[in-house]
Amino acid sequence: MGLYRRGKIYWFNIKHNGKRIQDSTKTGNKKLAEKIYAKVLVDVVEGKWFQNEAKKRTYDELKERYMREYSYVYKSPNSQLRDVCSFKRLSVFFSGLTLAEITPAKISEYKSLRQSAGAKTGTLAKELEVLRHAFSLAVREWEWMESTPFSKVKIEKAKNKIERWITLEEEKRLLDSSFDWLRRIIIFALNTGMRQNEILTLQWHQVDLFRRSVTLLVTKNREKRTVPLNQTVLELLRASGAVRHISGFVFASQTGTQIHARNLLRAFYLARKKAGLEDVRFHDLRHTFATRLVQAGVDLYKVKELLGHKTITMTMRYAHHCPESLRSSVDVLDSCYNGATVDAVKGKKMVGDAGFEPATSAV
Repeated sequence: MGLYRRGKIYWFNIKHNGKRIQDSTKTGNKKLAEKIYAKVLVDVVEGKWFQNEAKKRTYDELKERYMREYSYVYKSPNSQLRDVCSFKRLSVFFSGLTLAEITPAKISEYKSLRQSAGAKTGTLAKELEVLRHAFSLAVREWEWMESTPFSKVKIEKAKNKIERWITLEEEKRLLDSSFDWLRRIIIFALNTGMRQNEILTLQWHQVDLFRRSVTLLVTKNREKRTVPLNQTVLELLRASGAVRHISGFVFASQTGTQIHARNLLRAFYLARKKAGLEDVRFHDLRHTFATRLVQAGVDLYKVKELLGHKTITMTMRYAHHCPESLRSSVDVLDSCYNGATVDAVKGKKMVGDAGFEPATSAV
């Protein structure tokens, strides 16, 4: 704990009630820095430090630091883009406000305005979740506040979990309506269950045709994953790999660059409209992969590993598709029963049975 110099500027480091406060005095003058440090000590002891910080720090500082130190460091490109879009919406309302001015009532006002503007529950939830996380970091790590306004704010979750998979007949219609390059991606997605971003960023050095597998180095869960390839995908890749662009992407644009997600979806939306499947999303190809496996009797744990789910709970949403695969489990019991059980099932009388029938009515 104390005052120290970092470069030409003096900084202070204070520990109080288990919390560490570290900040710059913004001056290279030692006497002035000592006065600032002494004032901060008094504010910390009297409990005014966090109140003052919340009044000095702004929403714009919160947004910029969150993107710089968290989103751009720990999140995938798609998640980063989602954060940028969320903050763009949030900034229209919160920009220019101090953190002290962003109260539960203010957040509630934002919710009402977005809902009246027609924002969907899921969209609004994503916007508020990123802001809530930023405030959590401001309290827990950055020491800008003592508590977050979201402790009194409820974020409604969207109740629209879609369970959509396509039939073989729908698959044919979709493929017949697709461009050649899109058709290859759809077939690949249906046979690997890989996510959209995993497919678009896939490069040839990740593909091992000899071992019949693809190694994903960066996934949504930030964990390395190996995906086995069936014969359909092997033939698809061998045909596609005859001409490889220097960029190395397995599914590349005409110029050899990575296919942009928006261009993929634009082509997909055209194909599904032509096929009469406008309720099908690209992500439903992943649902179809999992559903077909489960309906074929593949163990849920194996499906979990193939999908790259962190917990079996996420995979259990497909459990209702596998009554036939569960049948073999109870069939095992048929070989466990003794003769008495078999006789009882067939209605035969057992030794010692006096032949009494159950009463037909209560006495």
